[in-house]
Amino acid sequence: MAEEVSKEAVELAFEIVEIAKASGKIKKGTNEVTKAIEKQRAKLVVIASDVTPPEIIMHLPLLAKEKEVPCITVGTKEELGTAAGVGIGASSLAIIDEGDAKEQLKNIIGMIK
Repeated sequence: MAEEVSKEAVELAFEIVEIAKASGKIKKGTNEVTKAIEKQRAKLVVIASDVTPPEIIMHLPLLAKEKEVPCITVGTKEELGTAAGVGIGASSLAIIDEGDAKEQLKNIIGMIK
């Protein structure tokens, strides 16, 4: 999985997702996230910690590391889905365009490196 991070970093990740949803662009779901990483469009990958079976998202941290994309594991699928503005849980998402969250993205990258 992605590295363990502080509660502050997790809260910042949710904040970035909400801002990017409103003013930028995000991709939701493992298939979309995988494509975004492979095409080197992802600026941040966010993964829910309670995905079962874990094999669904197991490749994402490795792929993100290979493509030098920051990756963070956060709370539940429901929390991630809510932050992303979908009515259901989201196993993973990628920030494609951070919109107004440029400063927050810079901060979180510093926290998780």
